[in-house]
Amino acid sequence: MPSPNIWNAPRVYELENLAADPDGRIEDAMRAVRTWDDATVLDIGCGTGFHLPRFARTAAKVMGVEPHEGLASAARRRVAGLPDVTVRVGAAQSLPLPSASVDVAHARWAYFFGPGCEPGLAELRRVMRRGGAAFVIDNDATRSTFGSWFRRWLPSYDPEAVARFWTRQGFSCTPIDMNWRFSDRSSLEAVLRIEFPDALATEFLAGFPGCEVDYAVNLWWRRY
Repeated sequence: MPSPNIWNAPRVYELENLAADPDGRIEDAMRAVRTWDDATVLDIGCGTGFHLPRFARTAAKVMGVEPHEGLASAARRRVAGLPDVTVRVGAAQSLPLPSASVDVAHARWAYFFGPGCEPGLAELRRVMRRGGAAFVIDNDATRSTFGSWFRRWLPSYDPEAVARFWTRQGFSCTPIDMNWRFSDRSSLEAVLRIEFPDALATEFLAGFPGCEVDYAVNLWWRRY
């Protein structure tokens, strides 16, 4: 499925990546489950490769897979010169990787609708090594300021159904309270306008002062 935010506005989405989780709470929670030190890491839906250099600091090998050719090219430029980091064009339901080749898989805001992504999860099972772990970061629409905005934008979204889906798939959940922390108000405004319809973004901005937004996510994880 096309991603309307990063596919259409990658430069603005870079501001969102820079603002998200400035205290590293997601990475801390991931490491509490399974470290990627000296491991082979797969970033599914890597976009412009924002997270690839971070994994590469301690991983043995890092691979990004991204269905959008333009974003994949940007990711390759980002990791140019980094040893043992590669980016390939591909989709979650047909990963261009051999079986049992990945220790740690990461998908951030790529699977949060839950039902419908079963083909991608089947591929994930194929490529994971025994002892590995997969992480899926999604929005927790039941709490936080961002969660309330998300529900206003998508009232049909059923977080309880999504939670049941991930539980049936064998995933456990670690709730995380993080933040969006922007350097200026104009960056927050630009990001809200790629995440929400213009009228809603205007309403949210009018009711929310400052440059930092409380934001709750769920870290869904599974060991293999």
